[in-house]
Amino acid sequence: MSLNYEDRDTYGMYKTHPSGGPGPNLMGANTLVGNDVYNRQEESLGDIKEIMLDTHSGRVSYAVLSFGGFLGMGEKLFAVPWSALTLDPANKRFILDIGKERLKDAPGFDKDHWPNMADQTWTREIHSYYGTNPNLDDTRL
Repeated sequence: MSLNYEDRDTYGMYKTHPSGGPGPNLMGANTLVGNDVYNRQEESLGDIKEIMLDTHSGRVSYAVLSFGGFLGMGEKLFAVPWSALTLDPANKRFILDIGKERLKDAPGFDKDHWPNMADQTWTREIHSYYGTNPNLDDTRL
């Protein structure tokens, strides 16, 4: 069982929510790594391995999702546009509205061969696959 963002909160920032604290509308990036990602059919799609920030704009660009494999062997990584994810605070996880079979066919990479995420062709391909618009993605950390 993976730890959710409340379990990863070493500062106690989520303890006072909803009357105080930053979450779930403003969350610590290090508390998001390791969170589960499910689809709307309640199928596990993996977990968040990394959060990718655009240092020029201050935007969260992607969550790197790990899917498949066993004990880290053979797993495939996917850069999912941040705007394609929805927080499910009741279950303390994220929702990606995509079928498991479609995710298996998504553009992905392995841990030793990361793509150039600054390449505009790659960016358009990823956003097109997930049905998001990189120009409208104004999610900020």
